[in-house]
Amino acid sequence: MSLDSAVMRFAGAVVLGSALAAQFVNPAWIYLTMFAGANMIQASVTGFCPAAILFRALGVKPGCAFK
Repeated sequence: MSLDSAVMRFAGAVVLGSALAAQFVNPAWIYLTMFAGANMIQASVTGFCPAAILFRALGVKPGCAFK
C-alpha cells in the first residue's frame, strides 16, 4: 500500500465513521466530518497533510501525491 492510498483510506474511514456516529450516537460528531473535509481541501491546496506525515513515520512507502 502506498502513502497516497493509506491517506485516502484513512480520510474515507474518518468521514464514514463520523457520519455514522453523527447519525446514530450524537449529532456533534458531524464536526469531525467537517474537520476531515476541510483538512482534505487544505491538503489538496498546500500539499501538507498531517496523516501523510504520520503514515510516513510508520514506514508506509511513498506515493506520488504527498512528498
